[in-house]
Amino acid sequence: MNKNIHRHHVVLIICLLLTITTLAVFWQVQNFEFVNFDDDLFILENHHVQDGLSLKGVVWAFTTTHPDYWHPLPWLSHMLDWHLYGRNPKGHHFNNLLIHLANTLLLFLVLGRMTNAIWRSAFVAALFAFHPLHVEPVAWVTARKDILSTFFWVLTLWGYTLYVERPRPIRYLLLLLSFTLGLMSKPMLVTLPFLLLLLDYWPLRRFQFSPRGPDEHPRRKKWSEKGYPGQSSLGLIYEKLPLFALAGISICLTVYWGDNNISTDHKTIGLRVANTLISYVIYIKKTVLPYKLAVFYPYPVVIPVWQAVGACLVLIGASALILRSAARHPYLIVGWLWYLGILLPVSGLIQLSGYWPAMADKYTYVPLIGLFIIIAWGIPDIVPGRSYQRIVIILSAFLVISSFMIFSWWQVRHWRNSIALFGHALNATSDNYLAHNNLGHALAQKGELKDAIPHFTAALRIKPNDVNLHNNIGAVLARQGRLKEAVPHFLKALEIAPDSIIANYNLGRALLSKGKFEDAIKRFSRAIGVKPDYAEAHYHLGIALAQQGKMDNAIAHFTEALRIKPDYPEAHNNLGVVLYRKEELLEALSHFSRALQIRPAYKDASRNLRITSERLGKTGSSQKMMTSP
Repeated sequence: MNKNIHRHHVVLIICLLLTITTLAVFWQVQNFEFVNFDDDLFILENHHVQDGLSLKGVVWAFTTTHPDYWHPLPWLSHMLDWHLYGRNPKGHHFNNLLIHLANTLLLFLVLGRMTNAIWRSAFVAALFAFHPLHVEPVAWVTARKDILSTFFWVLTLWGYTLYVERPRPIRYLLLLLSFTLGLMSKPMLVTLPFLLLLLDYWPLRRFQFSPRGPDEHPRRKKWSEKGYPGQSSLGLIYEKLPLFALAGISICLTVYWGDNNISTDHKTIGLRVANTLISYVIYIKKTVLPYKLAVFYPYPVVIPVWQAVGACLVLIGASALILRSAARHPYLIVGWLWYLGILLPVSGLIQLSGYWPAMADKYTYVPLIGLFIIIAWGIPDIVPGRSYQRIVIILSAFLVISSFMIFSWWQVRHWRNSIALFGHALNATSDNYLAHNNLGHALAQKGELKDAIPHFTAALRIKPNDVNLHNNIGAVLARQGRLKEAVPHFLKALEIAPDSIIANYNLGRALLSKGKFEDAIKRFSRAIGVKPDYAEAHYHLGIALAQQGKMDNAIAHFTEALRIKPDYPEAHNNLGVVLYRKEELLEALSHFSRALQIRPAYKDASRNLRITSERLGKTGSSQKMMTSP
């Protein structure tokens, strides 16, 4: 009884320490901004998310595959965040931190329960919490799907442990529920049933290796202090058939719904295989020496054969050594296959977008647990159990964890805004077109247009046929009034991708500013045809139609822009102008008022409100209505 009480006290203290230290390392994320790497796509420019939690939003979350695959739960979590915090990034970041903390504590508790090795489990949880490779999924709001799916991943392990300890239908149903929720967060969990089979081998020890009895397997008793009734291999597989079925359904949904998104981006299968092999080795290297970490690692154009062959030999050699030691140290094969197997779905062999990176730090969030297990159980087994040597192990573990805490705290700072993030990526990598592009975009948003153009130019030198790069540099040139230089970039983008939404939109704006209303209307209509809920395109199409005197059509498009984006002050103002011209003064007045409520310093709307009020007061006014096309 006293021993159990002492154990519970130790577990509680470890949980408290993990909580305090994790919060200390990542607390600064609350002061960070959104970054222009999918945060805009997922949150800032997504009106479904900004509508908050609603029946319509829930239906959308469960029916959309935007942008790559089906993952309704992260969408719902973003909707809830927006409902609670709106555009303030503090709460969005803080919730990421809370989920990461929950993952850390759950991992410690589950691993400790499975192995009965509290301190080794605590070491694994600490490595998981503080490793610099795990900064990205915590500090990046859009990586919510990675940390949320991991929460249900570890919760499934917890449910499986409880089921193994006491098999009951209700426990198995809870296991299925947590696994299903995990798949609804990210399909990466499809490998989890295989992992459960590995855990049956170690540490749960549920395999019945031979019908001839345990006497012919004397090592078996040494593998774990805690074991469960043995079962046949087929019995353990049959037990998990519902889990395999759910995983199969998830794979089919991903392939079916993501069929239009799957792309190799002109990458041959040989290049993808070579990159996968090298990435496996580099991830291990970065696990030991986590330096030059970046938000995006550009895909290599060519990989020398000797590098791919060398990486393959390293992986084969490591696998052979681990297989030789598996009988005496079963955690080695479990940890190694954990790493290799769980990383496979995100290795890049199959790619769901044209911007698939060579590697990504967030992909290691779950796979590295396997390597951490090898370290936590392997080093104490290698070092003899003398007292001074145990002290050396404890001090070394403390030093490693402390170092990772410091490195992670520093790495987190790079995520404070887009300029810091992509500036660091340029220092950590070479030929990084995406870092140049996003840094240029961030500088342009701050109004530093002259500083932005060199980055777009550098990105185009690396990737001259990229639609987004031509769009971005064209947009910056247009903002500078350099339309003659901007238009060729938009035309080049449309040559590459005729249905490019943003290219048609940007070209339409350029034509609108040059007074070519008919051509502008065609471009805005093309953009809306591809993306019907494009509020900005409806707004500018309304302006072009109003310039041609087609007031009813203009009203229809301004109204549609406001339906999509209710807090759109320019659309309210210009709709008010058109209504004023149609002598619908009261309605015009309400739209000018609404524009000022959204943006109190909106001078055009203020002037238009005054003119309309005077007109309604029959004081008369010959002043010209102000528009902001």
